[in-house]
Amino acid sequence: MVSVSSSIARPSSLRLHPLPATRFPPVASKCFFHCAASGTTTRVCELKIWMLERLKWQKNIRTHGWEKKPRMLQVQDSVEETTSNSEVAESSPPNVQPIIPKVLECSTESSSSSASGNSVDRAPSLCIAVVGATGELARNKIFPALFALYYSGFLPENVGIFGYSRKDLSDEDLRNIVAATLTCRVDHHENCGDKLDAFLDRTYHINGGFNNKDGMKKLNRRMEQIEGEHEANRIFYLSVPQEALLDVSVSLADNSQTKRGWNRIIIEKPFGFDALSSYKLTQCFLSKFQEKQLYRIDHRLGKDLIENITVLRFSNLVFEPLWSRTYIKNVQVILSEECGMEAQGRYFGHYGVIRDIVHSHILQTIALFAMEPPVSLDGEDIRNEKVKVLRSIRKLNLNDVVLGQYKNSADKSGCYMNSLMPTFFAAALYIDNARWDGVPFLVKTGVGLIKHRQMIAGLLLDQVEIRIQFHHVPGNLYRERISHNIDLTTNELILRDQPDEAILLKVNNKVPGLGLQLDASELNLLYRDKYDVEVPDSYEHLLLDVIDGDTHLFMRSDELEAAWNILTPILDKIEENKVVPELYETGGRGPVGAYYLGANHGNAFSSGINFEVILELTKFESSSPNLVLAVSLMNASRIEDDSSSSR
Repeated sequence: MVSVSSSIARPSSLRLHPLPATRFPPVASKCFFHCAASGTTTRVCELKIWMLERLKWQKNIRTHGWEKKPRMLQVQDSVEETTSNSEVAESSPPNVQPIIPKVLECSTESSSSSASGNSVDRAPSLCIAVVGATGELARNKIFPALFALYYSGFLPENVGIFGYSRKDLSDEDLRNIVAATLTCRVDHHENCGDKLDAFLDRTYHINGGFNNKDGMKKLNRRMEQIEGEHEANRIFYLSVPQEALLDVSVSLADNSQTKRGWNRIIIEKPFGFDALSSYKLTQCFLSKFQEKQLYRIDHRLGKDLIENITVLRFSNLVFEPLWSRTYIKNVQVILSEECGMEAQGRYFGHYGVIRDIVHSHILQTIALFAMEPPVSLDGEDIRNEKVKVLRSIRKLNLNDVVLGQYKNSADKSGCYMNSLMPTFFAAALYIDNARWDGVPFLVKTGVGLIKHRQMIAGLLLDQVEIRIQFHHVPGNLYRERISHNIDLTTNELILRDQPDEAILLKVNNKVPGLGLQLDASELNLLYRDKYDVEVPDSYEHLLLDVIDGDTHLFMRSDELEAAWNILTPILDKIEENKVVPELYETGGRGPVGAYYLGANHGNAFSSGINFEVILELTKFESSSPNLVLAVSLMNASRIEDDSSSSR
């Protein structure tokens, strides 16, 4: 037998995983015994021992659900060895130091901390600061979304909600302001009051005053009181005007970031006013933060419609092969926004519909729709593909753009006549790549368009619709059986957003009865009929993505630059030429010029204008072939609208 010394020196800093009572299987002991003759072979056998034990530990994790990061034991010189450690010493060959792989070492808290009753497994705390806490956006959207996430269990119990403003408010004052806008959703019934009280108890106010540097230091100290000495993560939602954004962000970066976890910064649009201002803003942010910390938010991208674009395409074999110029004739993206004071302030201030909606929501929707399949669903992989699409969009000309401005129907002289800021924008975009060459992407967005405006609980809501029109069937055998206008029989896939969420597929079918007559019908998935749940607000979706670190619905700096490179030239031309927007009635269907645009590109938007306008246009049919086509398309669109309503 080999004599084994039991006094092998053990490094004082060695820390080991706690292991089961039987440390090594029998085969391991045999390996030590037979390998004593050779130092090199002994080291190989010791490695085998460790590998066998590691595999056994991982099997226990899968079988019994053990923690993947078990508590560690710190072994010191004066500490008495455990039974398992003694077994290792007794089994070791003479003068051979046991090889302990570095993966067994750890730097967590010592066993004395566990003995004192402090939990070393405490989850990281999360602090969320809403900068601009008394503003309309914070009160009506951000705080309600945070409460909904808290109620649903998506926020940790040790969360801290901080409202930062310049007002001299107490914690209780802020809680009263926030409580006035908090409600439980229809599917949130149980313990709603208790959850509401618990959420408000975790809400605090910081008076930042007029010196953001001092204010952010106060915010940091208050957060540290909640976090203690444990790992902590922080989210800062910058709900502030553009002119205050740089000062707030620089003060935040220097004085409020945690060093014991991650920091994430949410920035509201618009992200600059043109390519140059956006570039300067981006460079300032990147001088203080890493790109992975920045989350440029557009609440419209948090809607289920946007997620459904990629889900329908990449999870259904019936659609993926059709997603190209070979089968798709055109793509239409249509958005109508409520005609409220907030929209008026944005449009007739400095932003306008192009900077506010087209730059982020419309272009991001097109990028998600038209991108190549990403390597994975990782946010960076998706953003890599989106930016390729944005860089491939053809330069816009004034002939490809229609501007409009709504007028108040109660004011016969028109509204905001002294401003040239558009509230309506239509354009034909082309993507110059192999997949989409020659396919027009027709976008139309504006305030108060009748078909895409819905009212719920007395509030006008945005509605978005994406329509994919396919080519006609080549050599269609049933052409003679189709109605006089073959455009009405075009196959379409329609994605519609709330409140009438739906996925519709327009197909041709035989009319029941004798004879052979074809009709265009819709195969529909109506969300309100299929799913008996209340759809979460888009802010809930996006805030949860920020917490999870999912970036695919947020614009990266290179996406931002590519989008401005598309729009800045056309904005400059509009400014230089003093283009006057065409007036249209609130509650109507937008400017007539949008149908000129559709006619020029051989397509019609899905919703027409007032029939009375068509009658006026027909007086001038002889003067313009394109106008004749526009009138025909508008008539077809009106007929389609009527038939859809009847169905």
